Amino acid sequence: MKQNEYNEKINRLIDWAKAYYVNDNPIATDEEYDQLSRECLAYEQENPELSHPNSPNKRVGGFVLDGFVKAAHLSRMWSQEDVFNTKELEDWIKRAHKVNTNLKFYCEPKFDGASLNLIYENGLLKQAITRGDGTIGEDVTNNVKTIHSIPLQIKEKSLLEIRGEIVIKKSDFEKINQDRLKNNEQLFANPRNAAAGSLRQLDPSITAKRKLFFNVWGVGQNSLEHKNYSEKMEYIYSLGFAHPPMTTKTTTVEGIEELYHKIIEKRNSIEMMLDGMVIKIDDIETQEELGHTVKFPRWSCAYKFPAVEKTTKIKDIIQQVGRTGVITPVAIVEPTLIDGSTVERASLHNYDEIARLDLRINDEVIIIKSGDIIPKITKVFTDRRDGNEKQIQRPTKCPKCESELLDEGTLIKCQNLDCPSIVSNSIIYFASKNCLNIDGLGIKIVEQLVREKKIYDILDLYSLKYEDLQDLEGFKEKRINNLLKSIENTKGSQLHRVINALGIEHIGEVASKQICLEFGLNVINVDFDSLINLDGIGGQMANSFCEFMRVNKDLVLKLLEIISPIIEEKIEVEENVFKGKTVVLTGTMTQSRGLIKKELESLGAKVSSSISKKTDYLIYGEDAGSKYDKAIDLGVTTLTQNQMEEMI
Repeated sequence: MKQNEYNEKINRLIDWAKAYYVNDNPIATDEEYDQLSRECLAYEQENPELSHPNSPNKRVGGFVLDGFVKAAHLSRMWSQEDVFNTKELEDWIKRAHKVNTNLKFYCEPKFDGASLNLIYENGLLKQAITRGDGTIGEDVTNNVKTIHSIPLQIKEKSLLEIRGEIVIKKSDFEKINQDRLKNNEQLFANPRNAAAGSLRQLDPSITAKRKLFFNVWGVGQNSLEHKNYSEKMEYIYSLGFAHPPMTTKTTTVEGIEELYHKIIEKRNSIEMMLDGMVIKIDDIETQEELGHTVKFPRWSCAYKFPAVEKTTKIKDIIQQVGRTGVITPVAIVEPTLIDGSTVERASLHNYDEIARLDLRINDEVIIIKSGDIIPKITKVFTDRRDGNEKQIQRPTKCPKCESELLDEGTLIKCQNLDCPSIVSNSIIYFASKNCLNIDGLGIKIVEQLVREKKIYDILDLYSLKYEDLQDLEGFKEKRINNLLKSIENTKGSQLHRVINALGIEHIGEVASKQICLEFGLNVINVDFDSLINLDGIGGQMANSFCEFMRVNKDLVLKLLEIISPIIEEKIEVEENVFKGKTVVLTGTMTQSRGLIKKELESLGAKVSSSISKKTDYLIYGEDAGSKYDKAIDLGVTTLTQNQMEEMI
């Protein structure tokens, strides 16, 4: 894959991830998303310096919505690495064999719902938090207390995080949709959407009526002293939680495959939706040794179910406009029941794909789905055409603002900065958590302000007054003051955060920081050659940055004048024994390893999680375990914490 192809794909993947995790309005199937994600991940692993800083592959995934109090997990909630066939499963096991060749696996069904973290202290349910971004979620404790499958009290008195999936049984889902139909309410697309929507009701009494069910799949922070994960889970189930069906322990690929196919065979008879099977290494010491990537644990994976195929007919092609103006075609198909949900849309990458498929309106097609919402079109039945098919024309005008589109072949874009789609989404991105984090300025509020013509671009945020908002629906005195204060608090932000918040194509947080450290306020005037000389800044990134500043120079100048950002300066690390060295920490120290890690990084060291021949030092405490043994085998220099401190 070439860099320009990667940049195109990763931006599409980012848009899909936002639609799925933030808007609860998926615009791609799981099959399509997984394929694109793996393509991007392969490129990122080969070219880490060129990977997009906002890549969903770096993310754990997901964002906190407006309407609930934010709450932090005691320990991070991770996503699962997906495998789709025996070869990928074997590859995952081979990677684990580098740490331990005598593996035992604990396997269980993967329920399709909304992830939830329960915190118990002194035996009482203290807090319930949705997954959110894996670090911070929404406090839904009051709602969770209405769910009968979640004990309000357990016999275990230690501080304990219990993780699981909130689901709705298929029969209850049908009843909910029947009631919504009678009340002229929009139907839920599938049980997972119904579970997520029910869990996030502001009125707990509505949640109580939805018959939500909690399936445990893991633990977070805990002080339980079990050597095997299966033993730990059996203990958790004994505290009053439902035991999932069809769990097993095995030591072979054949044993895993046997259960996998048994679950597929019986999935329709299981009363809750499944989208795969989770495989976990049973030995907890091995789990700790394997650790985590930035997104998922290395000791577990999700073996996803094979795709489901159906035949349907293309009724129309519509265009969706993304935050940056990219036009994505979406096929409208005849309503088709697939795996428990009715599908009316099919995702298409771009108009080149339409040409490749030779797709036409009124064509009969095969759509394929792998455990989720919007299918992908895989085949066109050209032999079934009867002459009523219509050619699909490439769009020439934006469906939102009707301005002329820029057609670059694979990429078709609206460049009109006054386009409603671009205006709203640019402001939403600007205000988002990973940018300037304007609390209270969520998606619906931005859309309302734009719709009511209170703001027309990012600059207008800073001219908002109390009087502008007091006549808007839902805006009370406290809410208005909080929003205006949150906007005011962005003044004095770091320069790289402001630049990142502009949403420049191909430029994320890491690139923004690098550019701002190098050029300061001169980022507005920096030229292509200066940018291309920076490590990790490619031609397309440099061109995108320069073009954005050329077109939007006046806006950016005014914005910087208003915000008066802090200009970061490069900090040169003085020469020391750890500068430029690769260090691994293991065992129990006299202070947290996180603090020691920060101290070493401040000295210019790279702190890694695994031992290799490239490791310069292993710093160890009590109960060092297998990392110490491996360091000795590889001839890596080992240091006690005291020796490290003496060297510093």
